[in-house]
Amino acid sequence: MQLNDLKMLKRFKDIVGTLTQYGFDEIVQRLDIPGSDIIRKIRPVDEQIGTYERIRLALEDLGPTFIKFGQIISLRPDLLPEDLLDELEKLQDEVPAFDFDDVEAVVEESLGKPLQDIFSIFDVDPIAAASLSQVHRAVLRQEGHIVAVKIQRPGIVVKIKSDLDILESICRYLEQKFDDLKGYNLTKLVEITRRHLLNEIDFKIEMRNIKIARAHALETNIHIPEVYETYCSKKVLVMEFVQGVKFKDITADSLLDSKHLARQGLMAAVKQILEDGFFHADPHPGNLLVKEDNTLSIIDWGMVGRITQKDRFELTDLFKAIVEKDSDALLHSLLRLCRPTAETIQDRALERDLLDILDDYYAVPIKDMDIGQLLVNITSLIREYRLNLPADLLIMIKALVTAEGSARLAYPELDVVSEVKETISRIAAQRFKPEIIWRKLRNSLSGIWAAQREMPRKINNIIAKLDSGDLGLHFHLEKLEMLINSLENTSNRLTVGIITGSIIIGSSMIVTTGVGPYLFGFPALGVIGYLLSVVLGLWLVITILRTKKY
Repeated sequence: MQLNDLKMLKRFKDIVGTLTQYGFDEIVQRLDIPGSDIIRKIRPVDEQIGTYERIRLALEDLGPTFIKFGQIISLRPDLLPEDLLDELEKLQDEVPAFDFDDVEAVVEESLGKPLQDIFSIFDVDPIAAASLSQVHRAVLRQEGHIVAVKIQRPGIVVKIKSDLDILESICRYLEQKFDDLKGYNLTKLVEITRRHLLNEIDFKIEMRNIKIARAHALETNIHIPEVYETYCSKKVLVMEFVQGVKFKDITADSLLDSKHLARQGLMAAVKQILEDGFFHADPHPGNLLVKEDNTLSIIDWGMVGRITQKDRFELTDLFKAIVEKDSDALLHSLLRLCRPTAETIQDRALERDLLDILDDYYAVPIKDMDIGQLLVNITSLIREYRLNLPADLLIMIKALVTAEGSARLAYPELDVVSEVKETISRIAAQRFKPEIIWRKLRNSLSGIWAAQREMPRKINNIIAKLDSGDLGLHFHLEKLEMLINSLENTSNRLTVGIITGSIIIGSSMIVTTGVGPYLFGFPALGVIGYLLSVVLGLWLVITILRTKKY
C-alpha cells in the first residue's frame, strides 16, 4: 500500500487500531502492518457483541468517511445480508459541534463579507451537528427572512480524501488476500462512496438538487425549502428555515393528521421515482418535517438518485406485476432491468423462487402486504442468482423501502398497495401518450435516416477491400488459443525429454564400447553426452517447478 505521507500513516495506524479493538484481528494480520503485534494489545471489545454490531461500532469510531461508506453500502441489498443491512441503518452521525470562531471564518471566507454584514442575527449554538457539517439558525439582514445556515466542517475535505485513499488501498488489498471478498467488489463500492460523499459535501450540488426538487414539487402539496443562491457556496448553504415537527415524533394523540401525512410521504416518493426520475435517496423520518398546516417538508438533499425514462417504464411494469401478483410479468421485468454476471441464468428456477416469495404475500390481505420487505427479498434473490441491478435502481429500492417504513411509522394501518396501485396504472399508461410514441418513432426514424446516409459509403469500402484482397475474417478464440499453447508446451517438454533420454542411451553405448578419444579415462563423446543430458534434464525440471504445473 502506498502510505507516503506521515499523516496518512498515522491515520492508517488509527484505523488498524480500531479494527483490532473490535476483534477484526484476521484483517489486521492480512494487512501485514509493521508493529501490528503491539497494536493487537489494545483491549478487545466485549465478545458477546455480534459481528455485525462490531462492524457498525468500528465504522462509527472511524469517523465520517467510514460512516458514509457504511450508509452507502447499506443501500446495496443485492450484496449484503439483511441482518448486516439492518445494523448499518443504525449508524449514528452525531459529533460535538465545532467552535463558533471556525463557523465565522468559514462563512466569511466563502461569502467574502463579514458575518454581521450578511446576517442581522446568527445563533451561536447550532441546531444540528454532524460529522460533515453543522446547521445554525440565522436572520438575513437584507431580506429579513429566518434561514438555516449549513456550514462545512473545517478540514473535512482533506480528511475525507485521505480516508478514501486509505479505504481504497485496504479494500484492494483485502480482495487480493480473501477470495471470498471478490464477489462484493469492495473497490467499486469505494468509488461509489467517493462520488456520493464528495458530491454531498459540495453544497453547490445540494443547492442544485433542492432547486430541481422544488421545480418537480410545484404541482404537489410537498414543501421543499427555498435556497438563497446569493449566499451559497461549496462550503455554505443558506436555505429557508422550516419550523415543524419531525416525522418520527408524530404520535397517535397529536393534532396532526397522521394518515394524510403517511399517504403524502409515500406518494411523494412514488412520484419522485416513477414520474420525475429524480428522488431523495434517504427519506427516513429524520429528513421529514411536518409544518403547522399539516404540510410535509423534505429536507437534506445532499444525496439523490436519478432514473432514466426507459428504466422508469420498466420499474412501473415491475411494481405493477407486484401489486397484481403476476409472477410471470415480474420475472420478465426483473430480467429486463438486470444485467447478468453469470454466463447463463436459470430462468425456471428463478421463477419458482419468485413464486415462493410471492406465495408469502398471497396468503395475506392486500392491505397488509409489506412491499418494502418484498423488495428486500427480491434483491436477496438477485444476489443469489448473480444478477446485477444498476446502482441507481438499488438506491431507488432502498429509498422506496425507507419511504414505506416512514409512512407505516406514522400510520401503521396504511394500505400501501391500494394507495400506489392507481398511480402505478396511470404512470404505466403514460408510455402510450401520443407525444411519447411520436418521440420514440422520431428517434427511430432519425437513426434509420443517419444509417442510410452512411450505408453507401460503408458498402463501397467493403467492395474496395474485396477487390484489393484486404477483406478477411479474424476469429479470436481465447479458450482454443490456451489449448494450443498448452499442447505446444507439452510437446516441447516431451521432445526435450525424448532427446535427453536418447542422449543418455547413446552416451552409454559409447562408454561401453570404449571408443576414443578419452576424457578422464572415459570416452570423451560419452562424457559430453552425459553432461549435456544432465543440463537438459535440470532445465526441464526447473521449468516445470517454476510454472508450478506438475
